[in-house]
Amino acid sequence: MLRIPPRGSLARDLALAAVALLGGTLIIVSGAYRTLQPAPLDAAPEWLIYLPMVTASGAVALRRRAPRTGLAIGTAALVADLALGGSIGTLLIYTQVLYDACVFGPARLWRRALEVSIVVVAATAVLGVISEGSVRGLALGIPAVLVLVLPILTGLSVRQYRDQAELARSRAEQTARVAELDRRQAVAAERTRMARELHDMVANHLSVVAIHATAALSVPNLSAAQVEESLRVIRQNSVQGLAEMRQMIEVLRGPEGMPGDDPVAPGLAEVEHLVSGARAAGLAVELTTTGSPRALPVGVDLAGYRIVQESLTNALKHGTGTASVTVDYGPDEVRLTVHNPVASPGPLDHLGGGAGLIGMRERAALLRGRLDAGPDTGARWRVVAALPLEAA
Repeated sequence: MLRIPPRGSLARDLALAAVALLGGTLIIVSGAYRTLQPAPLDAAPEWLIYLPMVTASGAVALRRRAPRTGLAIGTAALVADLALGGSIGTLLIYTQVLYDACVFGPARLWRRALEVSIVVVAATAVLGVISEGSVRGLALGIPAVLVLVLPILTGLSVRQYRDQAELARSRAEQTARVAELDRRQAVAAERTRMARELHDMVANHLSVVAIHATAALSVPNLSAAQVEESLRVIRQNSVQGLAEMRQMIEVLRGPEGMPGDDPVAPGLAEVEHLVSGARAAGLAVELTTTGSPRALPVGVDLAGYRIVQESLTNALKHGTGTASVTVDYGPDEVRLTVHNPVASPGPLDHLGGGAGLIGMRERAALLRGRLDAGPDTGARWRVVAALPLEAA
């Protein structure tokens, strides 16, 4: 993986190279710089010992931008220094070059460097045994271990810690992205729920208002009592719609309540009131309740109420003035059935083309229930919803 040096790293690398050069110079000036005696070029002028040290210091400056090139230059400087007899300063600088190559270089670089170092250490130990003629010659490999193997192992440890920190940082960023996606999904789901509630609360009342207003405008010669009845229904539904809208706005503006605390969540216990409103709007509704009415989970209670409300609104808009509602309280589920004749026979799919049927199906699906809506025998429309209690 390509590593991009951070800003300001070149200045730090040059400063480190300058410090290495200064330290090596002090060692040479102090006179304690010889490591090998005799050397192949031991008779060479003493000032030549500065050249490998300066070259190795220059290799330190390439530690981040060109670690392989720096290692090659440093290795050449080390070989030249050993040919001149060797100096402690150059050896110490080379350990820094080797360490930096393992930390900042590619993975295969430190693997190859470790392999070569092990071979050099083994060869040095063998040569020591041969030259000494005893096992004590193995001690010749100790300096090679200190100069070659130890910097590599130290660099690997630092590299491992840095890789782990980078992995942890990447995981933290990924977790933050996942949290942001979850937040956006939660916001989208909440918006969908709010849109569904607003539709069910307001659209149904407005549908009744529109139907009676249209009737009052289109039917000629209405009596004063009929006009008054239409206006009464219009006012009643307008007031109810505004009240429910105000309640939802108060919930959105107010502080967070307890889970399940929703003042705008009616239930199936109010179906009788819902049927009464539909009757007042001009729809003859027959309500049948079977089973044992009881307290239901909030989700089932609200979904059942909204499904009946939307079905009666569709019956009022598209029907002939009659409808039947059956609420069956079963042991494991609540089953709702709404029948109503339609004004014209034939294909009835257009009745489910609006958002109302989509909202009913979404409510049933969220509770792992099922909802079937479609034409029944003859010119009738049927809505059947089964809402399981356990899933809620």
